[in-house]
Amino acid sequence: MKKHVLRLAGTLIVLALATTYILLKVHVRKTAHILGSASVPWLLLSAVLTLVTVPGMAWRWQKLLAVRGVHESVEWLTRAYFVSYAVGQVLPTSVGGDASRIYETARRNRGQITPITGSVLLERALGGAVTLALAGVGFLLAIGRYAIGAYLWVELLFVVGTLIAGVVFFSRTARRRLAFALPYARRFRLETPARAVYDGIHGYREHPATLLLVAAVTLVLQLTRVVAIYASARAVGIHLSLLPYVVLGPLLFLVTLVPFTVNGLGVREAFFVSFLGKLQIPADQAFACGFLFFVSTILLALPGVAVILWESMRRTPVTHGTT
Repeated sequence: MKKHVLRLAGTLIVLALATTYILLKVHVRKTAHILGSASVPWLLLSAVLTLVTVPGMAWRWQKLLAVRGVHESVEWLTRAYFVSYAVGQVLPTSVGGDASRIYETARRNRGQITPITGSVLLERALGGAVTLALAGVGFLLAIGRYAIGAYLWVELLFVVGTLIAGVVFFSRTARRRLAFALPYARRFRLETPARAVYDGIHGYREHPATLLLVAAVTLVLQLTRVVAIYASARAVGIHLSLLPYVVLGPLLFLVTLVPFTVNGLGVREAFFVSFLGKLQIPADQAFACGFLFFVSTILLALPGVAVILWESMRRTPVTHGTT
């Protein structure tokens, strides 16, 4: 109980700080006017680009599952993705959505919790690695054009964390040296879930071709989402080139992976105000762009909500095949 109280308190503190920062920067009435005058064609482009990435992510996930002996159709995995976005609206950022995907897929494929968990976590890890590479390229191209150097430290932190995680999960030497942690994991009753996560990811060490394919697809999907953010910015009258969004987008995707608040509320908008502010964009327009990005997450959740309601009325069975 104490742990949950501390987590809630931390979430509320982060939300309060982000909200305070936004209110100090933004004029509510002016921002409302900007949103009300947003360009519909640009908004539609942003919405379409956001939605079309979901089947691609489902196909990517299907490939990771298949090499571990779990076979699902792209259609069902797309459905699972939409449901996860709906769940993510009421749980901390993407963490809740990932838990939803693991839970639903594991119920359909009993006894496969380890490879399923590994596929979801590895998907996130590869997404983070590709995102960092994309952000690094964007940063190098932006040097001398845009004053965004302060965000290099954020990117560097994620890079170091990703490299360490890669060594821990894929190196056989590191695997042997992790034995010292077993007594502590047992003491805190974490051995079983920790082993499932580790084994689920480590098993992909034998499938480098699949990892490269998934990484390539991820790059295309991330670039598509970056263009969607660019379209949202154009909708509210921000006329920057695509280049700074190649830096903003990946960093934003990484920031929203961390469960600071429910659905990243407040943190996401504060990030837009801070980042675009360094590019001399008024806070009102920057917040409006961040708000439209939030609307895109709601858009992704709507099909999932419809699926949940439809299946609850039909009482669709959750298992298939042999167990």
